[in-house]
Amino acid sequence: MRVDLFDFDLPAERIALRPVAPRDSARMLHIHGQQGLTDHVVRDLPDLLRKGDCLIFNDTRVIPAQLEGTRGDAKIGATLHKRIDLRRWQAFIRNAKRLRVGESVDFGRDVVAVAEERHEDGSFTLYFEGDEPVELLLERAGTMPLPPYIAGKRPTDERDAQDYQTMFAEKDGAVAAPTASLHFTPELMAGIEAAGIETATLTLHVGAGTFLPVKAEDTTEHRMHHEWGQIDADTAYRLNSVREKGGRLIAVGTTSLRLIESAADKDGTINPFSGDTDIFITPGYRFKAIQGLMTNFHLPKSTLFMLVSALMGREKMQAAYAHAIANDYRFYSYGDSSLLIPA
Repeated sequence: MRVDLFDFDLPAERIALRPVAPRDSARMLHIHGQQGLTDHVVRDLPDLLRKGDCLIFNDTRVIPAQLEGTRGDAKIGATLHKRIDLRRWQAFIRNAKRLRVGESVDFGRDVVAVAEERHEDGSFTLYFEGDEPVELLLERAGTMPLPPYIAGKRPTDERDAQDYQTMFAEKDGAVAAPTASLHFTPELMAGIEAAGIETATLTLHVGAGTFLPVKAEDTTEHRMHHEWGQIDADTAYRLNSVREKGGRLIAVGTTSLRLIESAADKDGTINPFSGDTDIFITPGYRFKAIQGLMTNFHLPKSTLFMLVSALMGREKMQAAYAHAIANDYRFYSYGDSSLLIPA
């Protein structure tokens, strides 16, 4: 399909630069069935789901993966993208024309990395020197990797260390937050439990590739970056049990949805999973296991807007986004939410 079919005009003032407080007071557009569009707030979620449904969260934790350093007199920026091993990360490099394989980048605070390999997409493999765990080096020298549409309008600050982390964050490895889960609070989770709605967690370490624009003119020409994910055997069993009992699997975020669909058989059975996924979901995709999605509002012509269009239909999502813009919904990572139920 042509990428320009997924374009829309978004006023700059609709891009949220801070989350609302409390988190579950964010607005939520319920998009359901063939025609339904209703306005809610996130704390209404228990009333919009059924007893026996299951919300699936991503428990990845965002690491301070944004680094600023020097190579000689050249300024070099690095956004870590994907872990390779204990000391190596694949990274997108700013001012990459000033960096060659074999050269070292000094990120300050006694953090130095060697550019070991340049990849076809322009990214580098960085090897971090020393004996300290890389996680400690990043805590010392790195900052939270805010999306470019926020970082381009204001600097990262101490608030972001909390704001850009979900309440489920446990496993280090993401360089972008699973932002649909940013809306959840202990109070909302108590309401979900009281309503008889089940919950489950999986892990998908979100990579910086999620922010890369689609440069191809046709969706068939775009290549997704690999991201590492895991669904353990117990979680797979529980999710399959929900489906067998007639409950719906509602992914909280496109990351959870993509991993579930990567792990599912054609008949919808979810298998344990551990490894990389580069699944790219566009209209025409047949969903195997997921019956709904809670997600924020996405960029024009992005792979994520293509995904929600695959779930609900492109024309319906264009209409839903037009409604959201006209009614002052807040967009992107720190913005409002939507609940997508196809049937």
